[in-house]
Parts: sequence; C-alpha cells; structure tokens
Amino acid sequence: MQNKIVEAMPLTVRRAIELIGLYFLGMIIIAGQDILAPLILAFFLAIMLLPLYRWLRRRKLPDMLAIGLSLLALIIAVGLLVWFFSAQLTNLMSDFPVIKQNVRLHLNTFSQWISERFGYSTAKQTALITDQNEKLMNVATGWAQGAASSITGILVFVGLLPIYIFLLLYYKNLLIRFIFLWFPKPDHAKVEEAVRESEIIIKSYLGGLLIQIAYITVLLGGILLVIGIKHAILIGAIFALLNLIPYVGALIGNLIGVLITLSSSQELWPILAVLGTIAFVQFLDNNILMPRIVGSKVRINALATIVGVILAGALAGISGMFLSLPIIAVLKIVFDRSESLRQWGVLLGDERPRQSPMRLPILRQKSRKVQDALKRQNDIEPTDPKQVDEKRQAKDDGAGRKEGEL
Repeated sequence: MQNKIVEAMPLTVRRAIELIGLYFLGMIIIAGQDILAPLILAFFLAIMLLPLYRWLRRRKLPDMLAIGLSLLALIIAVGLLVWFFSAQLTNLMSDFPVIKQNVRLHLNTFSQWISERFGYSTAKQTALITDQNEKLMNVATGWAQGAASSITGILVFVGLLPIYIFLLLYYKNLLIRFIFLWFPKPDHAKVEEAVRESEIIIKSYLGGLLIQIAYITVLLGGILLVIGIKHAILIGAIFALLNLIPYVGALIGNLIGVLITLSSSQELWPILAVLGTIAFVQFLDNNILMPRIVGSKVRINALATIVGVILAGALAGISGMFLSLPIIAVLKIVFDRSESLRQWGVLLGDERPRQSPMRLPILRQKSRKVQDALKRQNDIEPTDPKQVDEKRQAKDDGAGRKEGEL
C-alpha cells in the first residue's frame, strides 16, 4: 500500500519530499548531535561486540552475563589504549626543556629568514607580536573555555557509551522487530537482506580499521624508530588514529608529525624522513594492505567521501568526521534496496560506468541487473550469499562483459 502511494505521487513531489527530508535530517543532527553521536558510536561498537556476545551465548552463559563480559572486554581494550597514549605523552612532556629550546631556535631562524627575504626587521616582527598579544590572549581564553566545556562533553560521552552499548545488545531483538514493522510484508526480504549486509559491512569496515591502526602504528613508528626519529611511536599512533578521517585526517597527521619532529630536533633531515616515511606507509596502506583487509564489498567514491566528511564535521564536529564513512556505507546499502531512493545509492557508490549514459540509454535506468553488472565491472564483491554464488558461477562460465556492454 505504501509503495503504491509513493508510486502514485508525481516525480517532482517525490523529489521535493526527499530534499525536505534531507534538510530536516540535517537540522535534527545539528540540534541533537550531543545525543546522536554517542548513540551512533555505541551502535557500531555493539555490532563489533556481536561475535563475542554470540560466542558467549553459545557457551550457555546468561544473556546479561554475556553482555557484561563483552562490555568488559571493550573497556579493557580502551583502557590499554588510553594507557599507551598517556605513556607516550608523558615521554614527550619529559623532553619539554629540549622542545622549548628547539622551538626558540626554529623561530629565530624563521624570523631571520623573513628579515633577509622581505626586509622586515626582527624589531618590527617583535613589535607586531607584542601588538597581537591581547588578541592572542582573548583567543586562548576562548579556547580554554571551549576546552572546559569539551572535557565535560567528553566525560558525558564516555559515560553514556557503555550504557548505550549494554541496552542496544539487550534490546537488539526488539529493535530489529521495530525495523520490520516499518515496512509492509512483501518488503521484509529486502529489509532482512539490508540488515544482514549492514552488519557484515560494519564489522568488516570497523574490524579493518582496528587492524589498520595497529599495523600503521607498528610500521610507521618502527621505521621512524630505526631511522632515529624521537617520539617515533607517538607520531605513528597519532597518524594512525587521524587516518581514520578520510583525506583530511592524513593531512593533519602529516602536520602534527612535522611539528613533533621540529620540536624534537634542530636539523632539517628528520622532517624529510618523517614525510617520506608517511608517504611510503600511506602508499602501502591505500594500495596493498587496506584493500585486502577490508575488501571491496561496499565502495564509496572519493567525491562522496570528501563531501561527507566535511559535511559531517560541520554538522557534528570531530565525532561526525570519524563516523561519516560507516554511516555513508550503511546509507548506500539502504538506498540500493529502495526503488524510490536508488539514485542516491548510485551517487554515493563507486560503480562508475565505462560508457556515458548519453550514449547507452540502459545506464539511465534503476534496474537491479544494471547495478549488479556495474558492480562486477568495477570488481566490487557482493556480500549476499546468493550474489557470491552468482559471481562465482559467472566466473566459471567465463561470462565476462565487454567494455560498456551491459
């Protein structure tokens, strides 16, 4: 009945409703980001804990105990991560006198370069800095107030996470029933497929990210340590975490790596060594390691990724940037299984046609067969068991398609 009502609407009305829905969704995210961010993160973490929870349930443990033990394992893992960073930051702070001396040396060198290059004397530079002191103090005060409120928000965030995770695991069957009741019975097969595939994608993606953090920290930190860079492990760990934010995080990670190296050394070659090592590790990560670990079950195109990260950052801050990619992946799964929203799935995906829709009219359609053909053409692995069998059968039969032939 709902599908018939939607199909009876004029196309312009349906598109207008979609755009209005996107607008109100953005307003809801802005207004409720303090509530939604921990809830969404808790949802992803609960999905990651499902294998451990199910394993404990198969050992005949009570439901509450299985959830509690799964949550305890997560708390221990996070505690070890916090301890690791605390130890690295303590090591950095112990070198504060050397850092202060190196920063002063670099600033003097930079000031001398400006004086020689632009004829702006050191005295004028000092006067300019003195004039800006009051503004800098006002900015620093604002940052301090913002940091205090941020710390409060972080404490609330961390406090809510275990509660949300526990309740999501405890009421998971109720929530799944709620999802099914939103849709008419003929659509339940698609809903089940979307739910199962979303779980696979989330576990594959987030599990791959955990492995990625570990090997980038070890690989980058180990190489820098062998070269002789101070605080190498800290640089590797910071870059590994920031690399979770697509594109933007890598740039910030490079900048922080350079700043830590500058403050720890009076020479120029360590900076070049850090940048070269980061570039080498990124090449291995992007082209060899990460594709093999995460796979290619759902691929988001670079344009959608960059816009999604920036938009999520504008709507929900840093937490939104970290959560943007898995949310986009889940949205793509939902869009691909909805007749009325499939064009949004095409916009987000990486199933790039080799021929223009201007030349091949079949590419202008929302046909599922066309979508599956484009996935095969772009070597995107299916997650549904039936699609996996079809792909294997197609390979066995030698059913390769020519370029542009759908």
